[in-house]
Order: sequence, then structure tokens, then C-alpha cells
Amino acid sequence: MWRASLVTIFPDMFPGPLGLSLAGRALAQGGWALETVDPRDQATDRHRSVDDTPAGGGPGMVMRVDVLARAVDVAAPEGDTRPRLLMTPRGKPLTQARVRELAAGDGVVIVCGRFEGVDDRLVAARGLEEVSVGDVVLSGGEIGALVLLDACVRLLPGVMGHPESGTEESFSAGLLEYPQYTRPQNFEGQEIPAILSSGDHARVARWRREQAEAVTRARRPDLWAPYEAAREAVRDGAATKRRKTRE
Repeated sequence: MWRASLVTIFPDMFPGPLGLSLAGRALAQGGWALETVDPRDQATDRHRSVDDTPAGGGPGMVMRVDVLARAVDVAAPEGDTRPRLLMTPRGKPLTQARVRELAAGDGVVIVCGRFEGVDDRLVAARGLEEVSVGDVVLSGGEIGALVLLDACVRLLPGVMGHPESGTEESFSAGLLEYPQYTRPQNFEGQEIPAILSSGDHARVARWRREQAEAVTRARRPDLWAPYEAAREAVRDGAATKRRKTRE
């Protein structure tokens, strides 16, 4: 079973939206499991403190390395090989490729930071992979953890109704997804593109690919550049092969 263990001072935030819809049904049916570990349970003072003032001075508070390390050890005992992630805006951006890797494994352990962040020594001490869900600063890592878990859980076997739902979507082939339409045929003067009603599956597939390329080129040049480079490499390889065949 794919298991998610979260280290968070707000365990009541989970499962949250993950308890609804497809993810919630899969959770209820045992398709995946979710547990939380509250670092406050690992505190040693009567106030159950998990934070302290930052070394060197400055505003805010920093989550203590000793308390968090004990919480991580509870969430992932010795021998637990699941990836250990720390949600932080300074982390490596989360990608669909990384999500697929995580979904194909046994699960994840996620540390949710709060305040000004966590003592940096925790990253090395417990082998954490720093992950960001975007160039934004949130109140804590819990919202980012929900995003990451939702992205992973929907890819688990049996969660989505149609197996192709996870392959024909944004980022699956290096492109954003093509436009989607459904009834009514006419909405305030806007018609569904006629080709989608043609019944010609080859033409529809070609149109969708062209639309995906156009949307990606216009909105995400960072995705378009490597896609176009890969496409050029394929064309160059095919041309080289044809020349060698003629020779």
C-alpha cells in the first residue's frame, strides 16, 4: 500500500480535501494510507515547544532540529526507505516527472515547516529532499503537502476511472494539455471546433497535438524550448538515417 506520513503541528488539516472525491474514496477503500505525526508530542518542556528564536537574531521563530528529528524518526523508523521530503519555497520545483516517480514507489514522508522555516541541520541529519510547489511563500508546508499528495494519489492504480486520464494531460509529453470541450455545442456564440465532431480520430489527434504545441509555445516558453530541441533532434536523426540509407 502507498503510504504518506506527515510531520505537522496541524494534524487536523489532514486528510482535508484528500478525504473527498477520488482520493477520498481510495483512502476509505484502502488504496493508500495517510498518517500524521505531531512534533509537539516530541517536545520535552511543559509548553510542548517546537520552535525557538533564530541564531544570529532576526524576526520570527525557527522550528527546532532536535524536536523535528525525533518526529521524523517516529514517522519513518529505521528501515523505512520512503523518500523524505521537506516542503519549502527554496526547494527544487515539483514536476510531473517527479510526481510519477513518487507515485511509483511505496509512499512519502513529508515534513511541513512553519514560522521562518526549520533548522537547516535537519536536512542533512535526516536526508530530506527540499521540494517547492511554486515561487510563492505559504503560511506553512501543509498546503504544499496537500498539493504534492493529490498529484501522487491520482496516479495510483485504480484511483482514476480511465487509465488514459493520467497520460493525456499537461506535462505528460512535455506539453500543456490541448483545449477541452463538451456540450452544449453552442455557448454564447462560441462553437465547439467542428473537427472534434468529425469522427476522424487521426485528424482529431493531429489537431489536439497542434493545439497543445500552440498553447505551450505561447504560455510556457520554458517548456517549449526543450520540446522543440528534442523534436529537432528527432528530425535530424531521421534525416541522417535517410542519407545513410541512400548511400
